[in-house]
Amino acid sequence: MIRVVLDTNIVVSAMLRAGGLPEAVFNLAIDGVIQLCVSEPILAEYEEVLGRARLAIPPEKVAHALARIREKSSLVTDIVRVDPAACPDDPDDLIFLECAETAGADYLVTGNRKHYPDEWKKTKIVTVRQFWETVADLQTDDPA
Repeated sequence: MIRVVLDTNIVVSAMLRAGGLPEAVFNLAIDGVIQLCVSEPILAEYEEVLGRARLAIPPEKVAHALARIREKSSLVTDIVRVDPAACPDDPDDLIFLECAETAGADYLVTGNRKHYPDEWKKTKIVTVRQFWETVADLQTDDPA
C-alpha cells in the first residue's frame, strides 16, 4: 500500500472545498486505499489549523475529520529529527519531513512545493494533482 503524508494545507482544502482533488486524496486515505501516516505534532497542527475561526469550519466537522484521521491513519512514533536547513522557508514544515522519513512514506502531498526539496530520502514531494495522477488507477471516480 502506498504510504502518504498530507501537509495541513491539503487537509484544510479537503474540508473547505467539496469535490476537489484534496478531498478526493483525503478520501483515499480515509477509505484505506492509501496509508495516511501522521505523527502527534501533525495531528496537533491539523487540529489547531482546522479550528481557526477564520476558516469557519463547523467544530463538529473538524471533530469528525480528526476522529477519522486518528482511526484510519498510521501513527508514527520515535520520530527521526531533520535538520532545519531542509525547510528554510518554513521550519514548521519539518514535522512533515520527519514523519515521512520515519514512516518510510512514498509521498508527501502539499500545496506548498516551494517549502520543500523535490525529494526527501525515499519520499517524493508532490502536489495534489501530481499525486492524483500517480494513483488515478487505484480508484474509479475522477473529480478533476
